[in-house]
Amino acid sequence: MNRAAPLRILLLAPHPFYQERGTPIAVDLLLQALSRRGCEVDVATFPEGEGRIYPHVTLHRAAPWPRLRGLRPGFSPKKLYTDLFLSRLARRLAQGRKPDVIHAVEESVFIAGRLGRQFNVPYMYDMDSSLARQLVEKMPWLAPLGPFFRWMEARAIRGALAVVPVCPALADLARARSARHVHLLTDVSLLPESSDMSSPATTGPFRFMYIGNLERYQGIDLLLESFARARQTAPGMELVIVGGTPKHIAGYRVRAAELGLGGSVTFPGPRPTSELPALFRQAGALVSPRLRGDNTPMKIYSYLDSDRPLLATDLPTHTQVLTPDVALLAAPNPDAMAAAMIQLAREPDLGPRLAANARALVRERYSRAAFEASVNRLYDFIESKLPMTLY
Repeated sequence: MNRAAPLRILLLAPHPFYQERGTPIAVDLLLQALSRRGCEVDVATFPEGEGRIYPHVTLHRAAPWPRLRGLRPGFSPKKLYTDLFLSRLARRLAQGRKPDVIHAVEESVFIAGRLGRQFNVPYMYDMDSSLARQLVEKMPWLAPLGPFFRWMEARAIRGALAVVPVCPALADLARARSARHVHLLTDVSLLPESSDMSSPATTGPFRFMYIGNLERYQGIDLLLESFARARQTAPGMELVIVGGTPKHIAGYRVRAAELGLGGSVTFPGPRPTSELPALFRQAGALVSPRLRGDNTPMKIYSYLDSDRPLLATDLPTHTQVLTPDVALLAAPNPDAMAAAMIQLAREPDLGPRLAANARALVRERYSRAAFEASVNRLYDFIESKLPMTLY
């Protein structure tokens, strides 16, 4: 529907923004697309993070007191406390800015539902995970409250004008919970489209590389143990683990030493996404040992675009996107992962075939142009459901 005035959006981003990790990166890509569309976007977000300046986009930061620092992914008392102040900020913006729609990311959907009822504003649910499942997985002692969490999640899904899941598994969950409209909006490769990844990896030992946070669900313990077993057969291999907090890095360095890996494993720490092409050129293969989660890790889409073969655990978090044509999939145990590492290191024709198929898949489905086109289709639908605005 054509509108005489730009669409006014209140976007709730319950995390530090901007930071170089999954959800903030996805929100940044979304804001760029909405800015180019000409929407007027007010972003309510946490106090931490870098500034971002785009036309028609205004950042508003919650101001908790005392201010808490070091907010990490996932549920935590720190994040819950900051959400209270985010809720107050969102209410002021809803009252003063009079948005046409609220775009709620993750748990902010519960704030959006309350504001929607209070100010008669529809909301959409940007669903990056199953909050009910995530809470119980992270804190098993909450299992008796599982039915209540699922009821709350289902209520939020049913109340949304649209649910925007990041992967097929969450789309299926939303439909099972009677969502009114489901629009799949997957993550995309973060490599610049002009990146030349054709140069060969550094000569020398075969090098595996992991890039991402080092939270327990990512499977770094599995990766280290698998690599230790693989080196018993192929001792010339190396492993580089990029990312993580100082505390996580220190802990995994200790674990690597316990496994006798010595200098064969390095931890260079976090790196900006702008360095992804250079990092990938140093790798012989990329690995995602993730053990839990409904959503596909954002890193997978850049891995697929890297012109390097990908090794991943054979779990739904990966297989809803990956097939044996584009990645080597292994059971999530040390023996299977070690065997797959050895296979990639010793079969020179396997890696290039997987990498070429993977890059073709990205060009077809997971490019930035495809992402922006999907955002525009979503907001075409949203605008078709809203009354005409003449001022």
